[in-house]
Amino acid sequence: MKLIIGYLYGDLMNIYGDTGNIIALQKRAEWRGIDIEIKYISIKNKLKKGDADIFFFGGGQDQAQSIVAIDLVKSDKGKVISQEIERGVPLLSICGGYQLLGDYYKPHEGPKLEGIGLFPAYTIAGDIRMIGNIVVESMFGKLVGFENHSGKTYLNKNAIPLGMVIKGFGNNGEDKLEGCIYKNAIGCYMHGSLLPKNPKLADWLLKKALEVKYKKKIELKLLDDTLELQAQSSTVKRFG
Repeated sequence: MKLIIGYLYGDLMNIYGDTGNIIALQKRAEWRGIDIEIKYISIKNKLKKGDADIFFFGGGQDQAQSIVAIDLVKSDKGKVISQEIERGVPLLSICGGYQLLGDYYKPHEGPKLEGIGLFPAYTIAGDIRMIGNIVVESMFGKLVGFENHSGKTYLNKNAIPLGMVIKGFGNNGEDKLEGCIYKNAIGCYMHGSLLPKNPKLADWLLKKALEVKYKKKIELKLLDDTLELQAQSSTVKRFG
């Protein structure tokens, strides 16, 4: 078996350890005998259906987000990503990537950045930066990460959040919601990086990718996650 990870705008959108999510997916697949190819997809690259089995989209500063937002909308990339998510391809997006996959992001300065409307949500720049460890109760159990954002994301009616905030700010620091799930796509503010400390979520992404690609039920081989779960548990005990 083989999976292709599509790393969206990794040269522009990669802060606070986000590339660690790629490494976690790669290693957890390889430990199970699954071949991994990482496909870098940025401004100069084209994207077509079937190019990636999993998408990852990290965070970035406002200047980089402006460049990426234009490319997503004006090229076919945004359209292809949306079409791929509709057929079940999994995606993980963090912070700036999450914002640009919503309806729009309005920064403090400059024009509103149009998103691709994948997530039923919109983001407005806030006056206070929300920084610190975050613990979230979700369908994957407790998730831990680190957030650092001033953007305040609000979910539209009927949107499904990733989870409820136990510790931290989450989407906007007001409604105790964190992230958004649409089909097999996840957006959130959890840097840190997220997947090494949350192996259940990493394996869910791998499982969904394999099932969509090979069109059959997949049971992943169990791994020894003692260290990963200890790191997660330690964070929950300290901050949860």
